[in-house]
Amino acid sequence: MDIFDGLLLGFSTATTLWNLLYCFAGVLLGTAVGVLPGLGPIATISMLLPFTFGLPVDTALIMLAGIFYGSQYGGSTTAILMNLPGEASSVVTTLDGHQMAKQGKAGRALAAAAIGSFFAGTVGTLFIAVSAPLLASLALTFGPAEYFSLIVLGLITSMVLASGSLLTAFGMALFGMMLGMIGTDVNSGAARFTFGSANLFDGLDFVVVATGIFGLGDILANLENERDREASTAPISSLFPTREDRRRMVAPIIRGTGLGVLLGVLPGAGVLLASFSAYALEKKVSRHPEEFGRGAIEGVAGPEAANNAAAQTCFIPMLTLGLPGTATMALMIGALVIQGVQPGPEILTQQPALFWGLVVSMWLGNLMLLFLNLPLVGLWARLISVPYHYLFPMICVFVVIGVYSINNSVFDVYMMALFGVLGYFFRKVGAEAAPLILAMILGPMAEEYLRRALLISHGDASIFFTSPLSLGTLFVAMLLLLSIVSPRFRRVREEGLQEAD
Repeated sequence: MDIFDGLLLGFSTATTLWNLLYCFAGVLLGTAVGVLPGLGPIATISMLLPFTFGLPVDTALIMLAGIFYGSQYGGSTTAILMNLPGEASSVVTTLDGHQMAKQGKAGRALAAAAIGSFFAGTVGTLFIAVSAPLLASLALTFGPAEYFSLIVLGLITSMVLASGSLLTAFGMALFGMMLGMIGTDVNSGAARFTFGSANLFDGLDFVVVATGIFGLGDILANLENERDREASTAPISSLFPTREDRRRMVAPIIRGTGLGVLLGVLPGAGVLLASFSAYALEKKVSRHPEEFGRGAIEGVAGPEAANNAAAQTCFIPMLTLGLPGTATMALMIGALVIQGVQPGPEILTQQPALFWGLVVSMWLGNLMLLFLNLPLVGLWARLISVPYHYLFPMICVFVVIGVYSINNSVFDVYMMALFGVLGYFFRKVGAEAAPLILAMILGPMAEEYLRRALLISHGDASIFFTSPLSLGTLFVAMLLLLSIVSPRFRRVREEGLQEAD
């Protein structure tokens, strides 16, 4: 199937009434969770996963994807108007966006963010349509050794780019791999780390762990920090950028889009790295770097384009290789697996309507977001004023019902509560949970591909070094590990994380 036929199939899938409604619901909910600081797409998607069981797989994925990229739009609204980033990737937007708002240019900053986001989302969607089939064709030639090496690279990248200390990130990844090993070993049939409990013979349910850590953990943290959400809203001026604004926006949007497209494909990079890298690039190439931090429209347009482009293209390794590059993509894999769909290179041939329907829905969703965000910006600004103690009881009931409905098991609810406490503890000590979630998904996959490769080679570990792709991937992973000891790398990483805080 060529790209044109695929897009036609995608339009016929994405434009059905139910898929359009769920796409709209996803981007609307994504905007709302992007506006509310502390909630975020990871917590929302993890809480909604149990409720997607009864939906067709294409409808469920279209809605969940809408929540993810819709949150990138919503996060910029409160970042500009209130200096409160709804999303981590919107932290950079506060630096110049809120300064513009204080100068009476809030509408122009919001327009720059929306236009840059729509352009980047469109380009990112087109990049998926062109590159994903090529990568899937290449992935069909991969063997167990190549997949194992890619997983190793993804795990190392997620640890290096995680916030906090590298030792903490390594510990979280190791803990995640241990959680992934709980259950019955597929090869030997032996029970591992079950402590004699029949409830653990099938392993820990990924949805239960993710909902506890990101859902309940975030609820507890938000209750503690509710006072921090009090803020005044900057008045909204005209939403039409001036001719000078348009002239200064064009190049940053194009550069940010290109940077976001490339970084989104890399495992473990994600939208946060894209937005910070775009801001650093614009500051370096600008003829007036002294304006950055004081209301430069380039500091809004470039990062917003970058994080939205990355939000689109990070779907590529998840769909074509079956490897999640971010914690959100790990949740997407969980959504596919519970629907009986195995992501990977065969998805384009076995589930073409799902793949192309998702691609087309991304463009439609970005178009919906363009009309949702600017006209309703006042509504989104007022949403943050809703006291959180009115919201969290409904969220808790919603979460408990969803988790219980997975297996009709009270044990799952208890486990979710346990991991909720753990999630709150991780936030208090500054340990990012993303490496844990990624390792919980990738760890068992790495073990499976490692065993397959060694069975093929009759125990000869040189199989990982005789394949050029496997050797090259492991070499990149080794370079990334060696870069940790570089004082310059550590200094740049620490400076970036301090800005994110």
